[in-house]
Amino acid sequence: MLELVAAFICLTTLLTYVNFRFIGLPPTIGVMVTALMFSLLLQGLSLLGYPGLEERIQQLISQIDFGDLLMNWMLSFLLFAGALHVNLNDLRSYRWPIGLLATFGVLIATAVIGSLAYYIFALFGWHVSFLYCLLFGALISPTDPIAVLGVLRTANASKPLKTTIVGESLFNDGTAVVVFTVLLGIAQLGETPTVGATAMLFAHEAIGGVLFGGLIGYLVYLMIKSIEQHQIEVMLTLALVIGGSAMASELHVSAPIAMVVAGLIIGNLGRNLAMNDMTRKYLDGFWVFPKAPKRPASLSH
Repeated sequence: MLELVAAFICLTTLLTYVNFRFIGLPPTIGVMVTALMFSLLLQGLSLLGYPGLEERIQQLISQIDFGDLLMNWMLSFLLFAGALHVNLNDLRSYRWPIGLLATFGVLIATAVIGSLAYYIFALFGWHVSFLYCLLFGALISPTDPIAVLGVLRTANASKPLKTTIVGESLFNDGTAVVVFTVLLGIAQLGETPTVGATAMLFAHEAIGGVLFGGLIGYLVYLMIKSIEQHQIEVMLTLALVIGGSAMASELHVSAPIAMVVAGLIIGNLGRNLAMNDMTRKYLDGFWVFPKAPKRPASLSH
């Protein structure tokens, strides 16, 4: 496990460096592009007669539960960091379009993408079940909140548009998880759950995540308010994400949604009422959200 963590951290750092030094894309997009380039390089080395490296990496990757790693850990950290910098009053002002896009928007996107995938696969002679095409649609319909937040920080878009897109990207995971779980249950068991069962699943995952995130976020806010020590206050936010994600997984509620709500509480209530200037500085420094890199002029030539 230690070898896996070391490889993951070193590779991510290397990709970030390559992007900053030679490409200059926003970090989230740049790391993805450089990762694709490294994958092609690895394939090329394998074709040239160096298969050992590819086999070793495959062994490392096979040890990772990507579903758990992404949904319950990586996404929780990134969403918490993003939510810290979102104004809660702005979200309230556009709650209706955000709510509609995060629910009905995801459902419509799932149906459209699933239908298009079904017919496109058929054009190539691939007979894929429509149910699995819908699963694919549910998997990719939610907008990527990390890329959205990173791009919109530098985009010259209007405030209503920014707020609506950011809010939708933060909260659409609850709908997507429910849709994907229902479709997966149908595919595995061959049974369609009742409307009541689907509603209960949504309440457990999404609404449960909101309530749980609000609870732990408010508790940590009270703890931060009771002290004036920036190192401990930053550690409390770190423990909030790590411990909260683990508890959300045990309670079977949405960890990403819980971290969004907790981040909004700490970033608004905590920042305005419980932190001094030193704590805000260290908190923003620790949970800094990726921006498009500003490369020195010497690196542009």
